[in-house]
Amino acid sequence: MEIGNKIMELRKKNGLSQEELAEKIGVARQTISKWELGETSPDLKQSKELSRIFKVSLDELVSNDIKDILIEKTSNTEKLAGLILKLNKFALIFIVLAPILLIGAKIIVKNIRIKNSGRLLNTSITCILHDKTYSYEFNYYETTGQIKEAGGDGYLSNITDIEKYDIAYQALDVIDAYVRNNGGTCNKTEAKPVEK
Repeated sequence: MEIGNKIMELRKKNGLSQEELAEKIGVARQTISKWELGETSPDLKQSKELSRIFKVSLDELVSNDIKDILIEKTSNTEKLAGLILKLNKFALIFIVLAPILLIGAKIIVKNIRIKNSGRLLNTSITCILHDKTYSYEFNYYETTGQIKEAGGDGYLSNITDIEKYDIAYQALDVIDAYVRNNGGTCNKTEAKPVEK
């Protein structure tokens, strides 16, 4: 609605004639008529006075539909909030899945590395300590020394804590060093390929 029609609507709604409204604003009746016909428009000072007389905002007086603007801004805010929620969900999923994927990748790489570590060898160590004989056996990969299987006397395992070693050479050296440091002797067998 144009401002002229709005002025006429508000003037009639307030029960004012063109003359009465003109007197309140301090303009001629013809000025009010020209405004209502759309021939001219009130200046800012006159618009503020009309707004005060009719008890409406300037936006309402000039039919500036602020509701549409507010609805559009609200809609944009809701869209932005939705986008932020989606981004947060993605970030949360990434935070949860990333460690799982990294662990899975490490396991796969380790398995590939083991498969590509050459043939499987077997060696054992037999030790005499305090007049008792103990032995331990290892199946390991030739290239990396990675232990596939190990087992033997629990005494050697308990006193040397060899389960924490992944490499056969290290575990053998730990057993040998412990037994020799405690007055015993050890003999290692030569590594032989494990028959499949």
